[in-house]
Amino acid sequence: MAVFLLIAINTGFGQTSAMRLPVDPDPLVVLTSAGEVAFNIEIADEPAERQRGLMFRQSMPVDRGMLFVFPEESRQGFWMQNTPLSLDLLFISADGEVRAIAPGTPFSTASISPNVESQFVLELLAGTAQKMGIEVGDRLRHPRIETAGAQ
Repeated sequence: MAVFLLIAINTGFGQTSAMRLPVDPDPLVVLTSAGEVAFNIEIADEPAERQRGLMFRQSMPVDRGMLFVFPEESRQGFWMQNTPLSLDLLFISADGEVRAIAPGTPFSTASISPNVESQFVLELLAGTAQKMGIEVGDRLRHPRIETAGAQ
């Protein structure tokens, strides 16, 4: 039993606390038809960070988001197990174009995987995309996205 408990602790199995990443010093800017919208973001770019994401997070400021950074463009899939927040998921190409926006339902294990390729996914509080006028085709600016687009 002690061995299982040690393995469970080391692998993160059974963790119920929210992961908090540092807020990036550079804001992420969305260029919408109505103007620019800026968000303070946490960046999940390591596999373990991408896996945990916003799990167990009870709240998040309206101007905050989490940017998931993947090694390359591909079809990304998310689920909301252990995530109590309702979210907007923005699927973003390597060059910063919003390719799809999908809702995330709290605690759902249904796959959220639009039929588009993306290198980034931005999670915002549900309804933020609509309130801020963010639409498919809009562009995002951030040093991490600009670096990927230049490759």
